Amino acid sequence: MPRVSIIIGSGSDRELAEKASSILDELGVEHEVVVYSAHRDPEGLRRYLLEAEAEVFIAVAGLSAALPGFIAAHTLKPVIGVPRSVKLLGLDALLSMVQMPTGVPVAVVGVDAAKNAALLAAEILALGDEEVRGRLRAYREGLRTSSRRI
Repeated sequence: MPRVSIIIGSGSDRELAEKASSILDELGVEHEVVVYSAHRDPEGLRRYLLEAEAEVFIAVAGLSAALPGFIAAHTLKPVIGVPRSVKLLGLDALLSMVQMPTGVPVAVVGVDAAKNAALLAAEILALGDEEVRGRLRAYREGLRTSSRRI
């Protein structure tokens, strides 16, 4: 069972999905990548969300970036938005995600920061999973060790 679902609106978002996926692989977190458009297949996406067993959703979107908000409107599970730089340096997508109305929150990472989205998803899971917490701790320790090398 995937614990994290990475949802992309189109195949052009696949590169960012792969970056998030590589971090989740490294942390041993089961996940899946699916393609659903909030604009082109809203009913299919809604059905997927109602049936998904994932505990956290990562949504990669550019331009108007409706995908994370649509997901958040249909689930009580955490949603992490990754704004994609398509036009306007990704600021259009970023602002679309961070301006969600009260009651329908979306956590948002930096533009194209899919790796941080995966790390945030792992942190959420680590709250109740000692194994994920241990792997996340080791990952962070590796970052500290490598940043000290010259």
